[in-house]
Amino acid sequence: MPFTRRQALGLGAVALARPALAQRGFPDKAIRMLVPWAPGGTTDVQMRAFCDAAGKRLGQPVVVENKAGAGGILGAQALLSERPDGYTLAQIPISVFRVPYMSQRPPFDPLADFTYVSHLTGYLFGVVVKADAPWADFPAFLADAKANPGKFNYGTPGVGTSLHITMEQIAGLRDITYVHVPFRGVAENMQALLGGQIHATADSSGWGPLVEEGRLRLLVTWGPDRAKRFPAVPTLKELGMDIVSTSPYGVAGPKGMDAGVVRALDAAFRAAVADPAHAAVLDRYDMPAMPMGPEEYTNFVRRTVEDESAMIRRMGLRL
Repeated sequence: MPFTRRQALGLGAVALARPALAQRGFPDKAIRMLVPWAPGGTTDVQMRAFCDAAGKRLGQPVVVENKAGAGGILGAQALLSERPDGYTLAQIPISVFRVPYMSQRPPFDPLADFTYVSHLTGYLFGVVVKADAPWADFPAFLADAKANPGKFNYGTPGVGTSLHITMEQIAGLRDITYVHVPFRGVAENMQALLGGQIHATADSSGWGPLVEEGRLRLLVTWGPDRAKRFPAVPTLKELGMDIVSTSPYGVAGPKGMDAGVVRALDAAFRAAVADPAHAAVLDRYDMPAMPMGPEEYTNFVRRTVEDESAMIRRMGLRL
């Protein structure tokens, strides 16, 4: 599904649509927020804190509805059949910008099928193993995997996620073959790792408490700098791999949303990102605040789709 000039122009038209007044009295009922991950994981915890803070600004509850599975695209898919009235929104992970370009039958067009409202944050990613695993650091794990093709496996939250893509990028750089095991969320991922069903887990920082308790060992993080909570753990770049992966995300609704409603939501969402209770959750998981309004977020989506679709073609990735 190649990126076309028509799509770019269509997305730009949405971003530059003539301003409109918000629907009178919006919102006058609860707003649904589709979170395409399992309860209890990093994204779920962050989004619940965010939605609580946003609801206080909007004067109506913003209610999280989990739709886990399929690498994080089920929230976006659900928006296709929803009214563009601002009462159903979804967290949009970066897999939404990849899966259509990995699919023979794309489930949606990320450039034409959604209204991008507000960008929020990004993740701290890393690779963890059990505390009694034989690998003291990430180079040791990679060396063992290279010496034993196909022997070792790793878990992620799903096919096409940043965790999956980045682990395969690492494999390509180091000529490694290991086995990908997708799960529906960090809770299943951690359970499989602690139970010995998988050798390693690549996931967001929901593993943090288990690392601090000494039950897991953090081998590497994927951000531009070392994590504040884990300053002794190197980044991929420090280990000689020119990769930074933070998988930034935001909130979108169905295509065709009223521009005034979008502005009203964005104003509340920007305030929610900075809310002390939400900021404390970001700090707990080493997640940076990355607020963007509708126009900036829409432009970000356009650039991301161009980059991700090019990367998928280069790597030959298919579902």
